[in-house]
Amino acid sequence: MDKESIKQSMVEAIKTVYDPEIPVDVYELGLIYTLDINDEGIVDLEMTLTSPACPVAESLPMEVVEKIMTVDGVKDVNMQVVFKPRWTKDRMSEEARFALDMM
Repeated sequence: MDKESIKQSMVEAIKTVYDPEIPVDVYELGLIYTLDINDEGIVDLEMTLTSPACPVAESLPMEVVEKIMTVDGVKDVNMQVVFKPRWTKDRMSEEARFALDMM
């Protein structure tokens, strides 16, 4: 599989992870800042949380990593949780805004 196909599969996998407080997946919420894969199958992932005090701050990033690791072609994930830039509702996709009745 080429890198673009792998990346699309990673996005699909990430879209199965939901923030427990908001009925929208973490990708559409805009919590994924960087998602790249190199030729060796190593993924660089930067993500954030809606708040540093998020009750699932420990488990949510690990769930995202677990989902990415199920994708064919992925060998490892270098994951960083970052808080700069800060997450805002502006990062949400149109789909997420629609789901949350924020249009």
